Amino acid sequence: MKKLIALFLVLSLGVGLVPAPMALAQSQVLNLQDADIRVFIQDVAQATGQTFIIDPRVQGKVSISSREPLSRNELFEVMLSTLRANGLVAVPAGSGVYRITPEDGAAAQPSSLSGAGGYGFSTQVFRLRNIDAVSAAETLKPLIGRQGVVMPSPRGNLLVVADYADNLARIRNLLAQVDQDRTLTETITLKSSSAREIAGVVNQVLNPPGAEPAARNAIVSLVVVESSNSLILRGEPEAVRPMLDLIADLDGRAEASGDVRVINLQHASAEQLLPVLQQLVGQTPNAPEGETAAAAAAAQPGQTATAGGMGRRANIARYPGANAIVIAADPDTQRVLGEVIRQLDTRRRQVLVEAVVVELSDNAAQQLGVQFALAGINGSSIPFSATNYSNAAPNILGLAAAAAGERNLPEDSSALAALRQAALESVLGARGVITGGYGQSGDALFGFIINAVKNDTASNLLSTPSVMTLDNQEASILVGQEIPITTGEVLGDSNNNPFRTIQRQNVGIQLDVKPQINAGGAITLYLRQEVSSISGPVSEASGELILDKRAIETTVAVDDGAIVVLGGLLDRNERSTVERTPFLGDIPGLGNLFKATSRQNVQRNLMVFIRPTIINSAADAQALTAPRYGYIRDLEAARSADGFSNLDALVRDYMQAAPITAPAPGL
Repeated sequence: MKKLIALFLVLSLGVGLVPAPMALAQSQVLNLQDADIRVFIQDVAQATGQTFIIDPRVQGKVSISSREPLSRNELFEVMLSTLRANGLVAVPAGSGVYRITPEDGAAAQPSSLSGAGGYGFSTQVFRLRNIDAVSAAETLKPLIGRQGVVMPSPRGNLLVVADYADNLARIRNLLAQVDQDRTLTETITLKSSSAREIAGVVNQVLNPPGAEPAARNAIVSLVVVESSNSLILRGEPEAVRPMLDLIADLDGRAEASGDVRVINLQHASAEQLLPVLQQLVGQTPNAPEGETAAAAAAAQPGQTATAGGMGRRANIARYPGANAIVIAADPDTQRVLGEVIRQLDTRRRQVLVEAVVVELSDNAAQQLGVQFALAGINGSSIPFSATNYSNAAPNILGLAAAAAGERNLPEDSSALAALRQAALESVLGARGVITGGYGQSGDALFGFIINAVKNDTASNLLSTPSVMTLDNQEASILVGQEIPITTGEVLGDSNNNPFRTIQRQNVGIQLDVKPQINAGGAITLYLRQEVSSISGPVSEASGELILDKRAIETTVAVDDGAIVVLGGLLDRNERSTVERTPFLGDIPGLGNLFKATSRQNVQRNLMVFIRPTIINSAADAQALTAPRYGYIRDLEAARSADGFSNLDALVRDYMQAAPITAPAPGL
């Protein structure tokens, strides 16, 4: 009677744990309708003896019905399935202890590897031996549960999977079937063909239609062994075996194709490459094409002309019209020379060399001089006296001599003409403020000249020559003029048959450079930078020119894109000159009338900078060209009246090309 009352109470509460006849302790029947899930978990814990820690976020109602009695293990499995259907998971936390939490973040929670049957959340590490962990993770992602996690570890080729235990078992069986090595590896040594050339042909054959010709196929892996001219093939046996027959057939056809081979060069010059190849086979460089290696060996006793270790006849010539190399040799020699040509016939990198020459100079000079002259006339006993200084102009003695000549010499006298010319040149050569006067007092004639000048000259010279050239190729740029320099002059007897010899000399900005790109990315520059200009004539009486020249010739190692200083000069020159009359010039105050002073201060700052930039591709060349093109275009537009640049129109109309545009910021 008490058992029936207890059964009635259980059914009334909706728990539905109904004891079956004759098996009350071992099995029970479930019949739940919208029962609270937390109450359901508590009743299962009481029936199975397990301990459950329920997360506060666990909420909801469940409906379960069973026709047959369930054992304790079956009841526990039903509860786990019910939790999983409601987005909950039982995470093992110890012996007989489970945490009931939502699925969200279950993979990050600590758990035991055992327990909870196939419905518990667990983590397992799989070590892969034949397939890549990254590609395996991409393949398994669709098979992982909603809250499961799969992470590859490329370092150890491991796969970490967190998911329900039953799904982990399915993934384990799947990986066991996939992670197997069924590939075939074969090595084939070629006799007449180049291994690299045959590898390219095989890749193109195996590539799917529409794929890039240079792309590697995903069916068979090919490795080129250049030292033995061999190919290593690895892949599925069904794909490798046909390729072996194809390679053998191509190698046999190359052996029977003949002893003459024509190779069209893409980047290298046949003229420069020909002597290198001739030396390899023992043929005398630049010799007639009929001279063979045997003839060259006969000319040098004791030496054997070989090509790649083989002493066979080989003749090499070039065809200038097509920039091609013609090789007449056995197949093995052709292969060796073809491999040499392949490695040398590559697109050479370029270098843009930019130089900046900066010169700042300041020349300050000031002069002050007093000259006077005194002479007697009409037989006076007054002696002639005068002061004259080299740093004072005009020359008072020249003016006085011309004035005296005007009074005493006839008009057609050559001496009078010479005195007039000297006086005129002295006046024209004077600078600054000039004041003076003359007069007569009794039998005395007197005159004086005061000259004061201050000169400040500041110059700022900035030049930026740049030139682009191939790696290890000389280049030069000159922006300037050719001026005549007299090298010889002959007047002859009585000025008969006079002649003068001259030579032209470059004056301006000149940059000569030869870059060499090193393996580490640095650049060795053999460089000469010169900036020259015409300073003026040597003197007023001579037409010879003075040239100002600044030149640097050096070899430097510079990193790609770095700016370094090649050299420079910091110069300061101060000169002070005082010319005075003895004794009189030393008198304080009054002595200034008997002396002339000049002071000159010259400062010059000169620096030369260089910046090389390696250009590896056409995209690099365009990236460097675009901003310089835009700079010139904007400069022309700013100086035009309508703000329009004709550069774009010239490129578009004359060159039939699109104007260069600068790349977007950040690219």
